[in-house]
Amino acid sequence: MRNFAKFFLLTAGLLLASSSLMAQTNYSGQQGNYILTGLPILLTAPDAISSGMGDVGAATTPDIYSAHWNNAKFAFADEKFSIGTTYTPWMRKLNVSDMNFLYLGGFYRLSNRNAVAASLTYFTTGEIDHTDELGTVLGQFTPYEISFDVTYSMKLTDNLALGATGRFMSSNLTNNLDVQGMSTKAANAAAADVGLYYENDIDQSQTVAAGLFISNLGSKLRYSDNNTEADFLPANLRIGGRYTYNIDQYNRVNLMADVNKLLVATPPIVDENTGEVYGRDASYSEYQTLSSMQSALYSFSDAPGGFKEEMRELQLSVGGEYWYSNTFVARAGYFYEHETKGGRQYLTLGAGLRYNTFDFSLSYLIPTTKLDNNPLSNTVRISLTWNMKKKNA
Repeated sequence: MRNFAKFFLLTAGLLLASSSLMAQTNYSGQQGNYILTGLPILLTAPDAISSGMGDVGAATTPDIYSAHWNNAKFAFADEKFSIGTTYTPWMRKLNVSDMNFLYLGGFYRLSNRNAVAASLTYFTTGEIDHTDELGTVLGQFTPYEISFDVTYSMKLTDNLALGATGRFMSSNLTNNLDVQGMSTKAANAAAADVGLYYENDIDQSQTVAAGLFISNLGSKLRYSDNNTEADFLPANLRIGGRYTYNIDQYNRVNLMADVNKLLVATPPIVDENTGEVYGRDASYSEYQTLSSMQSALYSFSDAPGGFKEEMRELQLSVGGEYWYSNTFVARAGYFYEHETKGGRQYLTLGAGLRYNTFDFSLSYLIPTTKLDNNPLSNTVRISLTWNMKKKNA
C-alpha cells in the first residue's frame, strides 16, 4: 500500500498535466486554476540558508547556492573557492522514509571580476513496485529526477554583475514501462538561466543589494513518443532586494524580500454548460502546443480571471537573519502563495554555525494554513559548506 501511495503521489502531477481541462461554471477567478509543470524540483530550495528565510534568494549574500537563486551573485562572493551540499528528507510527515532531495554544488573565482560554478540536483522516490492491473508485482524500480548545470558570472561594473547558466535535466518516472497502455520514456530537456545582481555600500555600516533572475527557460518535457502533449518546465522570474546593517563589529542584520512569478501560461477554463472559453486559448489542446517562449510571454496577460488573477499568481517571500561575531546566525521568514494558485503558506526558521572554513545550517518549515499541501512540512533540512577564503582576505 505504501508503494502504491508513493507511485500515485509521484505521477499525479504528470497525469494531471496531460489530462483534459477540468470544467467549471461561471468562472470568476475564485476557483483554483493551478499552473502545472514538470520537474518541480527545479523550484525547490536546495539549501538550508534561504529555506530558513522564507525561500528568499534573489539578492541574499552570495554563496555556493547562488546558482539556484541568482547566478550573477557568484561574481561578488568573498571566497576564492567553495563547495557545499544539502540533504532534504521528503514527505516525512507521511512516514515515507526513502524519498530524498540532494544537492551538490561548487564555484571558483577566476579573478576579482568573474567566477565559474557547477551544481547537481537529484531527487529520488526510493524503490517502488511495478504491478499489472491485477496487482501482480512485475518488478521494482527507482524513479528519479536529475539536473546538472554550469554557470559563468562576471562583473560588468564594480556594482553590477551578470550571470548565465546552461542546464540539462532528465526525469525518469516510469523506467520505460507501459502506463495505461502507453509506452513511456525518460523525459529530457535543456534550459538556460540569466541573472543580474547589484550591490552597493551606502557607508561602512549599510549595504543594499537587488537582483533579477530568470530561470529554466528551455525545451519541454515529453514522457512518451505516442503522446503529442508535453509538459512545460517551471520557468520562473524572481526579483528581490536586501538591506544589510552592521550594528557594530560583532552584530549584523540582513533583511530581504522576493517576488516570484512562473513564466508559464495559465491553462484556459471552459464553462461546461455554455462551452464558453475563459483565457487566451480556445482549447486545452492549443494550450499544450504552445512553445516555451510563447508560454513565457503569454504568462503576463493570459489568466482567465484577468488582472486580479494575474496578481494572484505572484508569490511573495520575506526573510531576515541575525549574525553574531560572523559565527552564529539565526534566521526566519515567510512564504505566501494565493489559495487559488496552490495555497502554499508557511513560516520558516533556521540557524547556522560558522567555524573556520566550514558553515553548517539547519532550516525548518511550519505550515500556516489548514490545507497542508507542502511535502516539506515539519521537515529539517541540513546544509554543509566548505569555503576557501580569498588570498587577500
